[in-house]
Amino acid sequence: MKLLRYGPPGQEKPGVLDAQGRVRDLSGVVADIAGPALLPASLDKLRRLTLEDLPLVAGTPQQDLRLGACVGQVGKCIGIGLNYADHAAESGLPVPPEPVVFNKWTSALCGPDDAVQIPRGSVKTDWEVELAVVIGQGGRYIEEANALAHVAGYAVMNDVSERDYQLNRSGTWDKGKGFDSFGPLGPWLVTADEVPDPNQLALWLDVDGQRMQNGSTATMVYRVPFLVSYLSRFMSLQSGDVISTGTPPGVGMGRKPPVFLRAGQTISLGVQGLGLQTQRTVQL
Repeated sequence: MKLLRYGPPGQEKPGVLDAQGRVRDLSGVVADIAGPALLPASLDKLRRLTLEDLPLVAGTPQQDLRLGACVGQVGKCIGIGLNYADHAAESGLPVPPEPVVFNKWTSALCGPDDAVQIPRGSVKTDWEVELAVVIGQGGRYIEEANALAHVAGYAVMNDVSERDYQLNRSGTWDKGKGFDSFGPLGPWLVTADEVPDPNQLALWLDVDGQRMQNGSTATMVYRVPFLVSYLSRFMSLQSGDVISTGTPPGVGMGRKPPVFLRAGQTISLGVQGLGLQTQRTVQL
């Protein structure tokens, strides 16, 4: 299934994509694509629905029908840094002996095609295409061998980052990761049963039509099952939590000379089988 949220910002309703690429309304079945709706029993119930019996939503998704972040009411959005060896190299940093973990504030999450806002005073706003993992069944001390059973599904994430604030303003990376609009998520949540191996997916990103990133989740240092298990040692993972798993090489900071986003540009990105995002950059 491809679960989604549609409508104006702050008023999104739950929906599902049918076989013809149209949105069907799920408001009569679940309150939101969030928390309890992502538990295994709820997903099984959704799979048994006859989509043609659900109300058809007018408009074409990502054209004249806005999509919001594909998961609502997110409790935690957890970022993983330097999780591709070649991205660590372009950043001038060693591959970490354990995963680098940071917070991406949930207020940063937005629709897949919403504008990316360049913060006031920013000179180093950057892009990062990533695979996002959404937790279904939560837990603590999850065994790596059973970790994928705790995943509800996967989505595209642009982990937009302000590098100056991230690296040069003292403290943690969080300062450069959590601005409003720095977390386009979606267009939809593809349930885990439709993604046989999350570590065999191509991912890419263009800026103004120029290919900047072209990678594969196969080259992750720490793979999805390990990340889910590892994070559960330090916090309880809960239904609807989002894990953004790191980015392949090609970010603006790593280019020679570095290249950063400016107002009026178009970012296009995608992950194999999970859909596409397109954002315009605007200056605050």
